[in-house]
Amino acid sequence: MRTRLVLILTFLFGVVGIVVPVYAQGAPAPAPLDAAGHAEMIKWSIITAGFALGFAAAFGALGQSRGLSATVEAIARNPSATNDIRGAMILGLVLIESLVIYVLLISLILFFISPFGK
Repeated sequence: MRTRLVLILTFLFGVVGIVVPVYAQGAPAPAPLDAAGHAEMIKWSIITAGFALGFAAAFGALGQSRGLSATVEAIARNPSATNDIRGAMILGLVLIESLVIYVLLISLILFFISPFGK
């Protein structure tokens, strides 16, 4: 019962955190145009990059936490294989984090490079 209550409250706080800023915004300012006049494409590339980075960070952290918990459980079951298990864990964490860094790189490219070139 307590776990369900915590999950429901977390979900409600998340929904409130998303909905409240929508109603707090004022009138939008006109979007700045780049040299070619592609303000709409620039806006959507920034939004897409932000969502991609958020998803990558969230699921990368989820994957790392699951890998770490499995590693701790494996070391608890077989303490003599600690060094082998630790090496495999570090390699796995590095590979997961590299995927998040690749998404960061793509997001920075979308932020700072014009969508259609010069």
